[in-house]
Amino acid sequence: MSTNRFYTYGSAILSMLFWGMSFVWTAIALEDYQPVTIITLRLAISILILFAWLKLTGKLRRIKREHYKLFIISSLFNPFFYFLGENYGVMYTSPTISAVMIALIPLFVPIFAFFALREKLPALNILGLITSFAGVMVMLLNKQLSFETSPIGIGALMFAVLTAVGYAIYLKKLSGFYSPILIIAVQNLLGFLYFLPIFLIFDWHSFLSVSPDFKLISSIVALAVLCSSLAFIGFTIATRELGVGRTNVFANLIPVFTGIFSYIVIGETLDKQKIIGILIVVTGLFLSQLGKKTLGPMNRF
Repeated sequence: MSTNRFYTYGSAILSMLFWGMSFVWTAIALEDYQPVTIITLRLAISILILFAWLKLTGKLRRIKREHYKLFIISSLFNPFFYFLGENYGVMYTSPTISAVMIALIPLFVPIFAFFALREKLPALNILGLITSFAGVMVMLLNKQLSFETSPIGIGALMFAVLTAVGYAIYLKKLSGFYSPILIIAVQNLLGFLYFLPIFLIFDWHSFLSVSPDFKLISSIVALAVLCSSLAFIGFTIATRELGVGRTNVFANLIPVFTGIFSYIVIGETLDKQKIIGILIVVTGLFLSQLGKKTLGPMNRF
């Protein structure tokens, strides 16, 4: 394998590893901070890194006035609504279940497009959705077929999934005018402005009452630097060299990475039932990608 090829595949795998780990780092940060605090700090650091990257690479562009509305609305969907759903989902469930639920986003986009935009819905997308949904049920239900996981957490994660689907529609309108990293940088900036007043009004005093240790600080920094910054840059590099379809195949590894590192780092139980569920979900994701190009992971995190 050539050096360039190794660099490309390495960028793709590292991006998925970072996004998989994001659920674990979020769970660690939630031991001390509230979700809004975590998101606000994460976005604040991330926008500095992304705009610095854009400036250094000469890719920083002025946003056209006619696109202001699209950016404002899309940023409301993601990162604002999406991160609220994801973080509260992790709080009430577990990193592995959260990763598996979030992995369903690309399966719901064609369903939405079928009903809202009258786009064709390939049979393999339907089969992939049914298969992945069955895998999620395997993970969530016990032997008595009752839920072992908090309904609040599942509801929050479904909210994140649905807002990501809505976000995809707006992203499609912007992607023809701006680079992926510029879009994410601007949306993260707007998302930070959305979260800032909530953070100052509701979380400021609890934020000051916490004496952060190395584990907490490193988790926040990892979320901002690795997950919300370098992972997007790595994914963009991989997509440019491999194409969207081939890069998205690597995205199926995200819940696998989450399960493994959640078990190693925070001791989450990874029993046979969860492992089987993850494998079924990943199988469904692969099936859906055989039918049609799906939503890339950068639109999920």
